[in-house]
Amino acid sequence: MAQSYESTRNSGLKAAASEAVLKGIANDGGLFVMRDLEKKKIPIKSLPGKSYLEIAEVVLSTLLDDFPEETIKECVSKAYTDKFSSHEITPLVKVGDNYVTELFHGPTSAFKDLALSILPHLMRAAYEMNDITGEIIILTATSGDTGKAALEGFKDVKGTKIVVFYPLGGVSKVQELQMTSQEGVNTFVCAVKGNFDDAQTGVKNIFTNESFNKEMGERNKFLSSANSINIGRLVPQVAYYFYSYARLVEYNAIKTGDKVNFAVPTGNFGNILAGYYAKVMGLPVNKLICASNENNVLYDFIKTGVYDKNREFYKTISPSMDILVSSNLERLLYYLSGKDNERVREYMERLNASGRYEITGEMGEKLREDFYGGCVYMEEAQKTIRKVFEEEGYLLDTHTAVAYKSLEDYKIDTGDESVSVVLATASPFKFAGSVYEALYGRTKDDEFAIMEELSQKTGVKIPENLSEIKNKKIRHFETCAVDEMEAFVTKASNKSINEVKNG
Repeated sequence: MAQSYESTRNSGLKAAASEAVLKGIANDGGLFVMRDLEKKKIPIKSLPGKSYLEIAEVVLSTLLDDFPEETIKECVSKAYTDKFSSHEITPLVKVGDNYVTELFHGPTSAFKDLALSILPHLMRAAYEMNDITGEIIILTATSGDTGKAALEGFKDVKGTKIVVFYPLGGVSKVQELQMTSQEGVNTFVCAVKGNFDDAQTGVKNIFTNESFNKEMGERNKFLSSANSINIGRLVPQVAYYFYSYARLVEYNAIKTGDKVNFAVPTGNFGNILAGYYAKVMGLPVNKLICASNENNVLYDFIKTGVYDKNREFYKTISPSMDILVSSNLERLLYYLSGKDNERVREYMERLNASGRYEITGEMGEKLREDFYGGCVYMEEAQKTIRKVFEEEGYLLDTHTAVAYKSLEDYKIDTGDESVSVVLATASPFKFAGSVYEALYGRTKDDEFAIMEELSQKTGVKIPENLSEIKNKKIRHFETCAVDEMEAFVTKASNKSINEVKNG
């Protein structure tokens, strides 16, 4: 079995793709990366005319190189057939002078569905390929969307339990209800007293706690992750960049080989990193526009080369971007440093010790060749929602608005007239109160009444999965402090595997 993946922090820690998917995170706390990524080219000319499923098969077979092609095909089919409200899966629409790729047509109305619909199937396949007989405990911290998408994906999947932690008071009401009403005998949800970074750090600490992992192993239980730190989460996201490009060619917006820009609402850096992977694999990308809100640690990093999380944390109307420690950035550092594992390890140690590190000037130049940093505060995001709806009749959510405005700022700043795509990461109805306020001002506090009113006034239909939540029974009530997260995982893992239905 080819061990084409290694830890960002230690080139000696190798894994096959299937092993990396199962582990989620390397034993030293590093993330799994493919050393020879630049050799894995996708034939661009062959993509126009292909369906989303066909393009996903090509991308996944290329990056998950020890999975048999038939297995990839089966996983893709199970993940996307009849599960999305659009037959295109991620339709591309023209909005003003730009294009928008809608990533919110899945079962939870967020872009995380594209990866989390397929991850359970990839894990099941990897489970069998590696002769695993124990139980896999999926641990996930969420800033809002990953939680529900992961819970839905792993619900009642045999041989797994899924534990999701979210920041108490740090997600929208709809996001919280999506998680706390989750069905499935193998699903466990807990609100953490803290912000997303606290929850994410707590999960990472559990993964790197050797004594805890040893104890779990002795009970034939193994930890893995559904966060984008898991390469099995990241790889499926690469597909929609190639699909968007193929659609642009089909629409005669570009010719094959023309470079395009992608503007991406960015928090944990997974979504935009998938775009970087696509570029390395041959997609003609001009600039990846990294859009930040008030929590602009990435904006500053791109401008200065200094990553400094020591700053005020803001709760904003785009909560999935309220992050100061962007985990997937570690993978980018690996490639920017020329695959220098030791240097990446040193950066991560500095981040852990002081909350800050600074990359070399050469790395900074490479970073800015591929990325442009945008920063949009709440008032500008609200204006963008209003302006785009009034002028184009298109309803943006609070995160996509940040990316849309960042793209407009980039065009003014650079004069670049390349065809550009904004990734729309969530349905506006997941953040109905904030979107309504941007358009019409403050209204009642009932999120579902706002949803109905927003739909009536804009003529945009509420996704079925969101309109049904208000009638769902609450099933998960627990909260914990950061230092109690491990105890919650132990409690969840003690539930008998025999109670979990066959997936």
